[in-house]
Amino acid sequence: MCVALGMGNMIGSGVFLLPRDLAPLGWNAVIGWGVSIAGTLCLAVAFARLAKRLPTGCATYTYAAAAFGPGTGFIVAWSYWISCWTVVATLAVAAISNLSILVPALADGGASTALIAIGFIWFFTLVNLMGVRRAGGAQLLTLGLKLIPVVGAVLVALWLWGNGAAPTPTMVGTQPVSLDNIGAAATLTLFALLGFESACVVGDRVREPERTIPRATIIAAATTGLLYLLSCTTVTLLLPLETLEASNAAYATFFGTLVGPSAGQAVALFAAIAALGALNGFVLLQGEIPRDLAHRGLLPPIFARDNRFAVPWFTQIVSSALASFVVYANYARGLAELFKFMVLVTTSTAIIFYIVGALAALKLERSGAIKASPGFVALTLLGFLYSCWAFYGAGWEASLWSLGLTAAGLPIYLAMRRARSAAA
Repeated sequence: MCVALGMGNMIGSGVFLLPRDLAPLGWNAVIGWGVSIAGTLCLAVAFARLAKRLPTGCATYTYAAAAFGPGTGFIVAWSYWISCWTVVATLAVAAISNLSILVPALADGGASTALIAIGFIWFFTLVNLMGVRRAGGAQLLTLGLKLIPVVGAVLVALWLWGNGAAPTPTMVGTQPVSLDNIGAAATLTLFALLGFESACVVGDRVREPERTIPRATIIAAATTGLLYLLSCTTVTLLLPLETLEASNAAYATFFGTLVGPSAGQAVALFAAIAALGALNGFVLLQGEIPRDLAHRGLLPPIFARDNRFAVPWFTQIVSSALASFVVYANYARGLAELFKFMVLVTTSTAIIFYIVGALAALKLERSGAIKASPGFVALTLLGFLYSCWAFYGAGWEASLWSLGLTAAGLPIYLAMRRARSAAA
């Protein structure tokens, strides 16, 4: 279930919708995938070592707090919580985008489309309110279904190349290779890799976390990264640029063009299931983080209050309400623009955890709390530099949004610290 949580949260909307945004970047996109996968694996190694040393609790707090104190731990956990409910909103939009292949009226956007997306959010909130194990079962089921189009795209390409029927790969009309374009591609591709650390966030829910979480983290990151590189690059290479730019669901267009219309419709359904499966996983995470902070006295006690299934019901309701507000308040942007904007905000917010996590690993290694080789230090340093670069690549608007949302947690932390001091 830990591997399914990691892979399921990674294989969501990104791989199915990003070919449209990456297509104009041409070879920059292929290089960007390579950079993102390498950077993510470096971070996965660092997080796996941290999980072995600090296996319990919510990693978004424990890693930063162990190295830099509770204040930093709170801010990092707060920013990651924001990334969770914003990615829930993004995944709901992505599901609608893929379903628009089956129901074209959904492609126009509008209030009714937003309400359907919000309905998805609350359905999976209900699933998670019925218990972590039930949510984990849903994650296992949807992971199996969402792998079908990802692996299928590679098999179709091999089949077409084998019989000589494949279109000639072309990058006509795409942007030239440059550091700026590679940076833009790396930021977009990182969104598809968010979630490799999911098992670290639910340490208190896992048996033998010091063994299970590190293994699950590495397996999820490596397996999904390889699938992405092969599958998404295949779609980008075999479809013309103008076809990808006009598509709300790149994989459905790929199968519909190269296999048949019915195959495209089936893949659109699988891609929607993939987005909804990842939505289910991030709904699980969005409840765990405030629950952990409340148990530590860093949020009001109501955030730690569980229902009879040991699920923090108040936290889930607040998080899903915020995600619903984001969807409804921004639906006027249209599906494509809303998705791209939410990708950048979500990614830049989640990167805060990656940056501080890598720094925490380096600091704990230097202090002797973690015993590590020079190779581990080098990989962790590369992961840190990659995270900083990806944060910069998100652009000023998304970065300022993420920093502003993160800073909004400071008054809450100060108020809770003052309340604890007064009680003492």
